[in-house]
Amino acid sequence: MFAVIRVRGRTGVRRDIRDTLNMLRLTRVNHCVLVPNTPAYMGMLKKVKDYVTWGEIDQETLVKLIRYKGRLYGDKPITDEYIRETLGYESIEELAKALLENKLLYKDIPNVKPVFRLHPPLKGWEKTKRHFTEGGALGYRGEKINELINRMFGPGVK
Repeated sequence: MFAVIRVRGRTGVRRDIRDTLNMLRLTRVNHCVLVPNTPAYMGMLKKVKDYVTWGEIDQETLVKLIRYKGRLYGDKPITDEYIRETLGYESIEELAKALLENKLLYKDIPNVKPVFRLHPPLKGWEKTKRHFTEGGALGYRGEKINELINRMFGPGVK
């Protein structure tokens, strides 16, 4: 499973790239979505590689992301009780494990917002017009996406 974060804004974006970003639900900077590792999504990520960064998310970061930034419609937080009542999993940790094993898609959880709204990263973005391999912020970054997400939780989250 990949975590995808939009890095660059919407000014001057070609129409086909804008449409792909909309299909990924990445309409604003610092928004994050979870997508499965399938050929269709890989094609979409390669198309928008100059506007987003992505990598494989680990279970610890996924649990923190759902617990602190996951929202239900009505801007209510996702709790263990809600997960237990609607999906039958005992906790957010079990849900995260099922998501990583591709037993369930995050967007298929009932009444959940599929986008995580994050803060800008502490110490700022790297260069936002260069790829990660060149010292920038864009493109594929592998396991390092977990470090970035932890920097984007904002104050008060350890």
